[in-house]
Amino acid sequence: MSVESVLDTQKSTSRALTIGVAAIVLIVAVAAASLLLSLPDANAFNARVEQLFIENDNLQSAAEIQLLEILAQSGSAFDGVLSSYRVIIAVLLIFATALLVATVVFLVLVVSLNRRMRAIARQGMEIVSLSINREQNSVLLNDFELKLTPAAIETLAVLAEARFDDDVLTGAEIEAVISGRNAADCDEAAGATRIKRLRDTLGTQLVSELLIRNVARKGYVLAVDKAALRIA
Repeated sequence: MSVESVLDTQKSTSRALTIGVAAIVLIVAVAAASLLLSLPDANAFNARVEQLFIENDNLQSAAEIQLLEILAQSGSAFDGVLSSYRVIIAVLLIFATALLVATVVFLVLVVSLNRRMRAIARQGMEIVSLSINREQNSVLLNDFELKLTPAAIETLAVLAEARFDDDVLTGAEIEAVISGRNAADCDEAAGATRIKRLRDTLGTQLVSELLIRNVARKGYVLAVDKAALRIA
């Protein structure tokens, strides 16, 4: 992996983290403001009780005075409950913010790590030699032997022969070489199916992507140096 790619990955990761954390903080801040503003005013109840005292200053009986005192005490209790609610809401919002930030950081780090591992795998898996044995239906890839089907071997051999001539074959041309017909009489989908089956036979997606490349609007090419190719 080159220094530029590492720096680009770090920059993109830092940018994604910054945007994600800022978005979470903004959303939680808006939610907190909405919740706190929607709570009733704790002094509203006390103000109403005080107004009752003023409007009913002619109350003389002990029961009436005790009722007003109970209302005043209820207002104080209501004020305490609202204060505790605000504290609980603040704690829950802080906890939710921490969890969301940790989740975003974890996801960004996982994506970044996967990108780095994929780049390292591509960098480290360089195809040094590719030997095709038609008689044994086998391929020797970097001293690692793979058993393929006869149809897959034939498709791979056609791509290898085209690579010697620096040719890029379309699906119809691949089908024409294998079937012995004219390319104009062959279907593009038939050759594409052969390529798909070859990739499926190779098994590992990374190997198939490194070995067979799809050139846009041109066709398929074997991504191996000509000096590394052998056909038996």
